[in-house]
Amino acid sequence: MPSLDDVVRHYTDLDDADREWLHKLVAEWQMLADLSFADLVLWVPDREGLGFWACAQMRPTTGPTAHLDDLVGSFVPRGRRALLDSAYDDGRICREGDPEWRDEVPVRIESIPVRRVDRVLGVITRNTNLLSVRTPSRLELTYLKTATDLAQMIGEGGFPLPGERVDLGSAPRVGDGLVRLDAEGIVTFASPNAQSAYRRLGLTGDLLGCHLGTTTAELVPPSRRPVDEALGVLISGRAPRETEIETDAAVVSVRVIPLVPKGLAAGALVLLRDVTDLRRRERELLTKDATIREIHHRVKNNLQTVAALLRLQARRLGSTGGREALEEAVRRVGTIAIVHETLSTAFEERVDFDEVVDRVLAMVAEVSIPETRVVPRRVGTIGMLDSERAAPLAMVITEVAQNAVQHGVGRTGGKVELSAERKGGRLRVVIEDDGSGLPPDFDPEVSGRLGLQIVRTLVESELGGELDIGARKEGSGTRVVLDVPDDGG
Repeated sequence: MPSLDDVVRHYTDLDDADREWLHKLVAEWQMLADLSFADLVLWVPDREGLGFWACAQMRPTTGPTAHLDDLVGSFVPRGRRALLDSAYDDGRICREGDPEWRDEVPVRIESIPVRRVDRVLGVITRNTNLLSVRTPSRLELTYLKTATDLAQMIGEGGFPLPGERVDLGSAPRVGDGLVRLDAEGIVTFASPNAQSAYRRLGLTGDLLGCHLGTTTAELVPPSRRPVDEALGVLISGRAPRETEIETDAAVVSVRVIPLVPKGLAAGALVLLRDVTDLRRRERELLTKDATIREIHHRVKNNLQTVAALLRLQARRLGSTGGREALEEAVRRVGTIAIVHETLSTAFEERVDFDEVVDRVLAMVAEVSIPETRVVPRRVGTIGMLDSERAAPLAMVITEVAQNAVQHGVGRTGGKVELSAERKGGRLRVVIEDDGSGLPPDFDPEVSGRLGLQIVRTLVESELGGELDIGARKEGSGTRVVLDVPDDGG
């Protein structure tokens, strides 16, 4: 099914600003569909003036649909639907007296021009399934009256509200709770869900007849009120607003939409959503996240303390072999500390592994003797890794890079390059040096070196991958390839 952009670009003369206006309208029109208990279809004029193309469609969540099929991408020639032609040509809302029958379902049709500034960009057809129509309740009458005001504003270019930015993912919807205000900010209707939300905030009486701004300000402790303007003014209905009302007992998300049909202030539509449990869970997650980061921070500090103790012990040893073994242990502990330090500043249990690699390469380059120059380099990006995989992979890279410096380029100087690629569900890391290379009798399968045993165990057991050690393809030096499953980071 084509998108709104596809239809507008291929079949119309509407420009980018017009298309952006239509996007804003479509982002908001679920509200109109729910208030109308009707399907909405947005039609835009053909470039040649031959008819109209359907570029967007919305079904109501408050009633049965009138369109079982998707209409986006369909074309209606001029003359087939008089209401569509009239609404676009005359720039006014057009209604039909008799219903239209579709698959034995009576459908009432209304056409609403979509205006931006002084131009009509298209037409919304509002299609109401009449099979379920019954004597309307007060809630339904309020919904329909509010829908009429919004439709009038769309036809006049007053909706979507210019300059308003709304987080539609978390904004309250019609069914979450609805309050209708008059021009003075007095509640003329409150849905049961809206009444329940205010009861959780602490209201003991009825919202009907109350001034919403004043009533809300009395419920909220001064310490929890917005600091930029008075809460009573914030939700009085005079201007579009999105905020949250918080008391000690509850949190309610509020969106205020002023209604100005025909240029006359008719009050406001206030949508409410009780988000108490959602905010409580968010706070719990933040607390848990902060605790986890603090644990990583303390682990990092403890590991650095262990490394300092090992370094101190190494300086007191007279044996060269023992001192080198402790220095290697210091670097291994330091590698794990780097991972925990990165996790202590992250907001999730994933590590920016490129940062870890850069620090590890800089650390192992210090193994070389002062008179030589070792140049570590990273090529490519590894990206984010799960913490459970980051620690063993960091250890492997440390061991391999350390060996490259110690036994390859540490005494003569040279380059150690790490390249990485994530492809086909695999992570491939290649570490090369241009040093003296492997001994002629070297066999990685039977080597008893501790560092190589650590690397093989971590790659095969912890990471479930493969290890390949050999000579560089070009020139002298060693090439180590790590091929492990990618965790999707």
